[in-house]
Amino acid sequence: MSTKEHTPGADFDWTVVGAGPAGIATVGKLIDAGVDPKRVAWIDPQFKVGDFGTKWRNVSGNTNVGLFVEFLNCCKAFHYRECDRGFSLHQQDPTRTCELHRMAEPLEWVTAQLRRQVVCFETPANSLKAHDQVWHVALAGSSIRSHNVVLAIGADPVSLRLPGVEEIPLADAMDAQRLAGHCSAKDTVAVFGSSHSAILAIRLLIEHCGVKQVVNFFQAPLRFAVPMGDWIQNDDTGLKGATAEWARTHIEAACHPRLERHESTEANMKLYLPRCTKAIYAVGFARRHIPVAGLHELRHNPSNGVIAPGLFGVGIAFPEAKVNRDGTLEHRVGLWKFMQYLSEVLPHWLRTSDS
Repeated sequence: MSTKEHTPGADFDWTVVGAGPAGIATVGKLIDAGVDPKRVAWIDPQFKVGDFGTKWRNVSGNTNVGLFVEFLNCCKAFHYRECDRGFSLHQQDPTRTCELHRMAEPLEWVTAQLRRQVVCFETPANSLKAHDQVWHVALAGSSIRSHNVVLAIGADPVSLRLPGVEEIPLADAMDAQRLAGHCSAKDTVAVFGSSHSAILAIRLLIEHCGVKQVVNFFQAPLRFAVPMGDWIQNDDTGLKGATAEWARTHIEAACHPRLERHESTEANMKLYLPRCTKAIYAVGFARRHIPVAGLHELRHNPSNGVIAPGLFGVGIAFPEAKVNRDGTLEHRVGLWKFMQYLSEVLPHWLRTSDS
C-alpha cells in the first residue's frame, strides 16, 4: 500500500514509528515473521532513512562494509537480492569501513520496497495513549489504533551549552564542507569527548578546516576496538577504521602540533576554555521524546526492548545492553547490531502480543 491508501482511525496489528535503519529493520523483520503487511502501519515525516540518510551521509562510518551488505540481505521483505542497481557500496572493501552515504543509497531503495507493502503515514507521530489494550497513536489531524507499537525514534546529540563559546552542531562537525562554513584559520575550537565522533571532528578541523588550534577535553582515555578472534573487545565504545588509524598516528604516537588534550576537569576548563572561540560537543546522544500517556519517562528493558505492554523500543534510542566476555557492559549501537537484536527479541514480542 502507498501513503495515499491509508485510512485515518484504522486498526493495525503493528505500528512502527521511525524510518531510520532500526525502523527499516523492524518492518522487514515483522513481514518476514509472517505479520500481514497490510496490518502494519509505518510512520515517519520523511521516509529518507532517518538521521542516517539526512544528517550523517558524509560521515566516515565505523561498521565494516561486509556487515552493511549482510544487513541488506538479511530480510526477504527487503527484496534486495532482486535489486539490479549498481550501488557503490558493493565496490568497497568488505573488511573496511566507508562513508555512510554508500549505505544510505541502498537503504533508500529498501525503504521504497517496504513502502509498497505496508501502510505508510508520512507525518510525525505526536503522542501515544493506551486504552482497552489498544494503543492510540496521534498523528497530524488524525489518529490510528494499533495493538502493538515499536518506537524507533532515534536520538539527538547532547549539548553542554557552555557559555562564552559558539556551538558547532555535531551533525555539521561530521561533514568537512559544512564544518568549514563554521570556522576559519583564526579559530581555536574546543572538542569535548573521545569517541569516534570526537576524533573525527578533530581530524576534520585540522586537515580540512586548518583551524589555529584544537583543544580536546576528555573524560575517558582513547579506546580502540580490538579483534579477539570470534569477538571484538570495545566493539561498541572503541575507535575503528580510518578514525582509529588517524588517532593512533596523530594522537597516540605523537600528538599533532595543533592539537592539545586535557582531562575535562573544572580547573582545566577554567584554564583552557577561554581561549576557544567555538565548541563541538561529542559527548553522547539522548533519545527523542514522544509523549506517552501514563509514562513520565520512557524506559525500556535493555534485554528485550519492552517499554510497556504492547510498546517496544529499538535502535539508538532504546539500545540493547550486553556484557562482553571481559565483563564490560556496553550498549550495542549499529545497523547490524539492531538487526541481530531484533532477531532475538521479535519472537518474544510476537508471543506477548498473541497472549
